Amino acid sequence: MSGLRSAVSRAAQSLKRAGARANPVRGVILLIGLGLARLGVVDRARARRATDLSWPRVVTGIARMSKNAADVAMVGAASGLVANDAISGVGLAGPFWGLAFAFGGGFAAGTIALVSQRFGAEEFTQLGQAVRASFVVVVAVTIPVGAAFWFVPEWLIGLLNSNDQVVAYGATYLKILGLGVPFAGLNLVASRVLIGADNAQIPMLLRGGGAVLNIVLNGVFIFVFGMGVAGAAWGTVAANALVTGLFIAGLIAGRLPGIGQFPVSVSPRGTYFHWGDITDVVSIGTPVVGRNMTWTVARFPMLVFVGMFGTATLTAYTITRRLWGLMNVPGWGFGLAASSLVGQHLGEDDEETAAVYGREITLMAVATYTVSAAIVAVLARPAVVAFGAEADAVPIAVGMVLAATIAIIPQGIKGTAAGALDATGDTNWPFIYQVLGMFAVSLPAAYLGATTLIGVWGIYIAFLGETLVPAVGNYYRFSTGKWKAISREYRPEAALDD
Repeated sequence: MSGLRSAVSRAAQSLKRAGARANPVRGVILLIGLGLARLGVVDRARARRATDLSWPRVVTGIARMSKNAADVAMVGAASGLVANDAISGVGLAGPFWGLAFAFGGGFAAGTIALVSQRFGAEEFTQLGQAVRASFVVVVAVTIPVGAAFWFVPEWLIGLLNSNDQVVAYGATYLKILGLGVPFAGLNLVASRVLIGADNAQIPMLLRGGGAVLNIVLNGVFIFVFGMGVAGAAWGTVAANALVTGLFIAGLIAGRLPGIGQFPVSVSPRGTYFHWGDITDVVSIGTPVVGRNMTWTVARFPMLVFVGMFGTATLTAYTITRRLWGLMNVPGWGFGLAASSLVGQHLGEDDEETAAVYGREITLMAVATYTVSAAIVAVLARPAVVAFGAEADAVPIAVGMVLAATIAIIPQGIKGTAAGALDATGDTNWPFIYQVLGMFAVSLPAAYLGATTLIGVWGIYIAFLGETLVPAVGNYYRFSTGKWKAISREYRPEAALDD
């Protein structure tokens, strides 16, 4: 374990040094923000503040999505003649693993709403209670999920595909991942605590460093020890467990060696079952869990429909989703920057500035997503080939990737507007719009593609449906300003008294 800890520390120091310099990620985001400022659509000072809070999360996203892509690429490279089966198995396990992030990320939205508002109001005792309550909620929910993965993985994967070899690979991967589900959920909550307290760099160092370590461990387990798919899963579990331990230690001590001072500290001796905070975390987080689950649950029938095209198309879809994750990393930063800055200004009882931040960060997100999509479009074919899939899957994947580069752009509106609404507690409507996008447009399109002459165009339309409908709905909801009244139900008493 000391070796793992040392590896994470080295990775974190490397990321910290990169962050201290004028790094390309911050440079691109700031350049886009200042360009929008020159056009008069955003304020320069707000663009800089949004950049400073968002770029570390984007770096974290790049690291973690690169890890997900590396999982598939390494498994494909190690599997040789059965690469399509192995890649497809990992792809089928993906939505189950996504349940950890659906629950953890959902309730973490409640965490960041409460923490950012209490941080803005300087109510640090209430902040600590909110954090402990969030940990209780996430642990209670994720342990049963992980247990199900451990005990019945073959049955779960078998629900999605009838190919015995694909099911075997997927079940091996999912069973081991079950051990990491609670750690993945707690990572999300802990990172949102720090982002809500206006510090995104420490989560970047820990989660980004963990992703780098994860890739290293995958390489060792898969290629050195010859563990194949199981090695990829064990690397993920080990990295998540270590990062969780570092987050908890840092929050308790208020600092970590090599990382620095945390913006807040949380005593482990306080109240854990504070009913008011548990209720707030659940009431804010449950619609976000529903929103996340809409996508996660929809992935199950989506994979069934895609599997109807054949293993080559399922392999291509799995590869495209990994590249989609890389294109989507700007949302990691802008959505949480919107949550933090909107929440902090609500904690200061400054509703108008909160509204301006929500609008301007959304504009920055759309512009950044466009750049991200353009880069992937240019590199589509070499990126697909790098995953090591069999030749019949490559042209299918290239077409899907190009369609995804168009569909990903509305994600900038969808994710950032949803992040702003999360900070206010107005989380019901983003959930509803996500349901409409997935179940009224995306899934029907994929099914028609599998059963009619539409063919693979159904999958292309499915990509667009899952982002465009909630993008329009979320931004419209934020523009109405109805979230201002809703946010008053969750603000700390000090802000309301002011």
